[in-house]
Amino acid sequence: MTVIVNDTGFVTDSWTEGFVALGAANDATALDVPSDAAPEDIPVSSALEMVRIDFPSSADGRGFTIARALRLRGYRGRLRAKGHILADQYAMARRAGFDEVEIDADLAERQPQDQWQFRANWQAHDYQNRLRGRQSG
Repeated sequence: MTVIVNDTGFVTDSWTEGFVALGAANDATALDVPSDAAPEDIPVSSALEMVRIDFPSSADGRGFTIARALRLRGYRGRLRAKGHILADQYAMARRAGFDEVEIDADLAERQPQDQWQFRANWQAHDYQNRLRGRQSG
């Protein structure tokens, strides 16, 4: 069983369309992207509604880079991190461009909803915003 995390906490997965492996189809509505994918190899089209990027380890940050690159290339669809993301990494995932995180039930048990919600105010705790606030005052 998987758990979806967003800024409100643990939510029911509303995506029912399934996923296609990157490279399997150019007209997919949802792609599964491995952590070693080159961002420029991910097709950004109006038909693409969901991209799910794999995090095989909580120490593997390549997914954050992929997410940021997709957003910079203009991708406006739903972006999901999947796998070994920790509650402590949630704010970083949101700042990179992810809308949500998909974790397994075991991780959800070890890191309950309140730990994720504690980091849901990710914009307020951004060090760059704090620095900008000091510079403007």
